[in-house]
Amino acid sequence: MAIILYIPLDERPCNVIYPQHLVGTRDDVQLIIPPKQFLGNKKQAADVDKIWGFVWKNINKVDGVVLSAEMLIYGGLLPSRLHHLTAEERKSRIDMFRKLRELYPLIPIYVSNLIMRTPKFSTSDEEPDYYAQYGRELFRRAYLQDKKDRTGINDQEKNELKQASAAIPSAYIQDYEFRREFNRQVNLQLLGLVDEGIIDFLSIPQDDASIFGYTAKDQSIVYRFIEENRLQQKVMVYPGADEVGDTLLARMLNKLLSQKPLIYYFYSSTNGPYIVPLYEDRPMHESVKAHVLASGCQVTEKPEEADFILAINAPGFVMEEASNQKHKDVTYSSYRHLGYFAQQICDWAQLDKPVVLADSAFANGGDLELISYLDDYNVLDELISYKGWNTNGNTLGTSIAAGVFGYENQCPLEIQNNLLYHIFDDAFYQSKVRKEITDTLLPTLDGNYFDLNNQDHIVQKEIKKNILLEYRTTIKNSFKNITLSQFNLFCPWSRMFEIEIDLWLVKK
Repeated sequence: MAIILYIPLDERPCNVIYPQHLVGTRDDVQLIIPPKQFLGNKKQAADVDKIWGFVWKNINKVDGVVLSAEMLIYGGLLPSRLHHLTAEERKSRIDMFRKLRELYPLIPIYVSNLIMRTPKFSTSDEEPDYYAQYGRELFRRAYLQDKKDRTGINDQEKNELKQASAAIPSAYIQDYEFRREFNRQVNLQLLGLVDEGIIDFLSIPQDDASIFGYTAKDQSIVYRFIEENRLQQKVMVYPGADEVGDTLLARMLNKLLSQKPLIYYFYSSTNGPYIVPLYEDRPMHESVKAHVLASGCQVTEKPEEADFILAINAPGFVMEEASNQKHKDVTYSSYRHLGYFAQQICDWAQLDKPVVLADSAFANGGDLELISYLDDYNVLDELISYKGWNTNGNTLGTSIAAGVFGYENQCPLEIQNNLLYHIFDDAFYQSKVRKEITDTLLPTLDGNYFDLNNQDHIVQKEIKKNILLEYRTTIKNSFKNITLSQFNLFCPWSRMFEIEIDLWLVKK
């Protein structure tokens, strides 16, 4: 039995529930994770000393550790964007990683820390209060400044840069840039710990990335350190965020089992590998390479040798939001052949090859047409995993991790449970139900996307009803061998962005 200590990024389902589901698909792995009440609440930071206390209490029981630096330094992801920590506090908390290695020299230590994001839109839901008014301007100001320095800007952009700079109070710029500098220093000091041999592997994902701006500038500093210190095999930088716990758990499992699973992957469209997804800064194919390596796997061009098949559903020409797919761009049909893609998945399943589906055709939700295709082919419930949530990086990371844990099919019912969970959440909720409820029910409750106005019980009941309706009307041929005996649903952080599902399946 491999025992892994896991400290998550924050308390949301994607960082707490998903990893537990992942580990549940095997009977030879145990996960030790802090109680949810230890992990803070949205912008309220967790007690960092208590989290470290949990680490010290359990470290002597485990074979490896997967640690979020955000949780162990700031008390969570959102607190990392809101804190007022000092350089001394930063040093003392980073020194705890050094102490961990000194006391337990043989335990593999995998750590993650994000490059701080810069959303393109104005909202304070997950950012400082002033981001509600000046968020877009903060993004554009940094974007245009960086572009000016690297490639030059035209007269229209020069005027926009001048206006954005004048519009933002200097105190807000200073506050925001203080926190970015703090984040850069955390990443550089963690990289130093990798160089010292204290951290065995460091993952640096980036959320809401862009080719110019704050994130790109911070990336260049990180890349330079990695290159100068020849850390390329011990550090990965790539688009992502909330999937990183799954990715590092997969890497840890591979380490503990001394294995390196072979993955064969293919796309649904010719242009798929070259499309830059929404919220990311590089072509899909580059992200696939990074996520495969970060998980401790390797690629094979011979599908017969693969431990599992990674089927990547990509856009045809341009990526759109999943909630708009009823009116999707024609290139989703003319620049890809979804029927051919579904037939390939069916062929691999008939050959008893485990198939993992990364549904990255849209941002923030799955491809409903593909769900229907796979149901018609009677192959939907034969997948090892289906994921299609939030960003391409989120989907890729969790999909590959699900393949690593699930390709041996040790716990078939739990694999089915996870499969249905993400069909309910990623496909039905994120792609359709979420917008329906936001547009129709929330206005009658004086609520909105970011605030349910203390009407969570009403909203959750309606979401559940609509998801079940989608399931009954869409799924006609799959999951005939199981019964859905329990289905509970919650809205973490009292908003519409994500849901937490409690499913219980039994065999007929």
